[in-house]
Amino acid sequence: MDVKRVKDYLYWLYYQYQLVTCSYVLEPWEQSMFHTITVTVLAMVVYTAYVFVPIHVRLALQFFSQIFGSRPEGAV
Repeated sequence: MDVKRVKDYLYWLYYQYQLVTCSYVLEPWEQSMFHTITVTVLAMVVYTAYVFVPIHVRLALQFFSQIFGSRPEGAV
C-alpha cells in the first residue's frame, strides 16, 4: 500500500474521532486530558473483558451443561 494513502486514512480516522467526540473545540491541554481519560477507560474495559469474560463464559457453560443433563467432565 501507498504510505501516503495510509497516512491520509489515519488522519481521516482521527478527524472522525474528533468530530464524534466534539474534542476539536477543546483547548490543547483539555484535548490531552480528554484523550488520556478516554484511552485509560478503554484500556480498563479491554483488561476487564480479557480477565473476567472467560471466567463468566466457563461458569455459564458449566451451569447450562448441568441444566441440560450433561455429565460432569470428571464422571465417566
